Amino acid sequence: MKQIHGKPMHPQTQSKIERYHRTMKNVVKLNHFYHPEELIQALNEFVENDNNNRYHEALNNLTPADVYFGRSDKILKQRAIIKQKTIAKRRQLYNQQKILIL
Repeated sequence: MKQIHGKPMHPQTQSKIERYHRTMKNVVKLNHFYHPEELIQALNEFVENDNNNRYHEALNNLTPADVYFGRSDKILKQRAIIKQKTIAKRRQLYNQQKILIL
C-alpha cells in the first residue's frame, strides 16, 4: 500500500472526503450553536449516524459498521431470503386475483 498526498480542498483528488465534509457542513449549518460543546455534540451525532445508521449505496445499502464488523454477508443473505418470500407471496396473490377474475 502506498500513501498518496493530494492537494487539499481539491475535489478532483480528494473527492470522497470532500463530499463527506460538504454533507457534514450542510447538516451542521442548519442549526445555530451558542457554545462550542453544542457544535461538538452535533458533529458527533452526525458521524455516529453516518457510520452506524445511514445505508450507503456504494456498500450494497449497508452501513459502514456492518461492513467493518463483518456482518455484511449475513445481512445480504437475510435480505435475499426476504426478497424470495416477497416474490413468492406476490406471485400467489397475483394468481389468486387471476382465478377470481376468470
